[in-house]
Amino acid sequence: MSGNTSENKQKSAVSPSWYANGLDHVWLPYAQMKTAAPPLAVTATHGSRIVLADGHELIDGIASWWTACHGYNHPHIRAAVEHQLKAMPHVMFGGLVHEPALTLARRLVDLLGPGDLDRVFFSESGSVAVEVALKMAVQYWGNQGRRGRSRFLAFTGGYHGDTTGAMAVSDPHGSMHAAFRGLLPEQITVDLPVDERSTAALEAALERHAGELAAIIVEPLVQGAGGMRFHDAQVLRTLRAAADRYELLLIFDEIFTGFGRTGSLFAFQAAGVVPDIVTLSKALTGGTLPLAATIAGRKVFEAFWSDDPAQALMHGPTFMANPLACAAANASLDLFEREPRLDQVGKISGALAAGLEPCRKFPRVRDVRVKGAIGVVELERIENLNTLRQRFVAEGVFIRPFGTVVYLTPAFTMAEDELAKLTDAVRRVLSEGV
Repeated sequence: MSGNTSENKQKSAVSPSWYANGLDHVWLPYAQMKTAAPPLAVTATHGSRIVLADGHELIDGIASWWTACHGYNHPHIRAAVEHQLKAMPHVMFGGLVHEPALTLARRLVDLLGPGDLDRVFFSESGSVAVEVALKMAVQYWGNQGRRGRSRFLAFTGGYHGDTTGAMAVSDPHGSMHAAFRGLLPEQITVDLPVDERSTAALEAALERHAGELAAIIVEPLVQGAGGMRFHDAQVLRTLRAAADRYELLLIFDEIFTGFGRTGSLFAFQAAGVVPDIVTLSKALTGGTLPLAATIAGRKVFEAFWSDDPAQALMHGPTFMANPLACAAANASLDLFEREPRLDQVGKISGALAAGLEPCRKFPRVRDVRVKGAIGVVELERIENLNTLRQRFVAEGVFIRPFGTVVYLTPAFTMAEDELAKLTDAVRRVLSEGV
């Protein structure tokens, strides 16, 4: 890290000792450590604010990677975690169960209706939830003696996580995982069926490969980290019909879209179709603790119900169904029941549309789009992401562009004036060119 050492020493003069002493010993995510700008030292969060060590506060425009849907430090979630901490911070889920997990499982199943998504497998991260879904799909067929079905049909622009199986079903060309192409099993990738041409291409791929496919996997309504690309509900209906026609399982990755982000509690509910497996994480605990879930429909679970131990799902994350995380998730669901979260998403959607639309006239802006509490300005290119991110910090906001998009995914509880400051900052910075 020699390239950053002198800069870090300069920073230590105004930063806490833990920053100066520890920064040279961490490996940051999605960052070229030699050239990345030094990270900001954070000492606290509240509402939609990030408090820096130097006392400055930033309005968080992305809710900590879309997780803090109720804002930071919500008192109801905090109280639930504190109560659970006194009773039982953790216990293994092998041969043991506990009230927070069973209550959460029942509540999730109720919320995911109508349909028969009624078996919840807990894990600690979204990528692992996807891995579990892929394993479920392959073993579903193997348990029925149909062992040739071990590949997946996925989509251009898709992104499902950073673990090996999740990388394999992400876009093999447009994602950040090109370096691992030789490691990853090769899946079938096509464009989303958004028009006659792409629908015909999907049909041709299924006709050719259906006998070797276990499932279709897609992010419903929004492809998140692959570029914040939107598609309409008809795409999901097309995929459900195709999966049924070719006897494939259908997996919806709702890790980004779940819990109100697109305007309905779950994105697939806007389409009136039900997947065979759905994955959840991100906002599941309101951005408080790590937790994920892979939820299977009845026919999937029944393929594992056997007297044969070899037909069991052999997966078991050490901290799966962590009681603290489950308590936080139950408290988060309380807030969705008690407070007008989806109405707030609707208001945020209108404010994002009004606040970002003027960006369309700026140079190099390719598109402006909004869905639910997601606002996107897509550019032709971004010359320097580090510089652009620092310009937003100078405006008093935390916005983290990637690829060619500047996006906002604020907390649903964000105040109107804070949201206005976010959209003002985007307009001001982009009007200056990027």
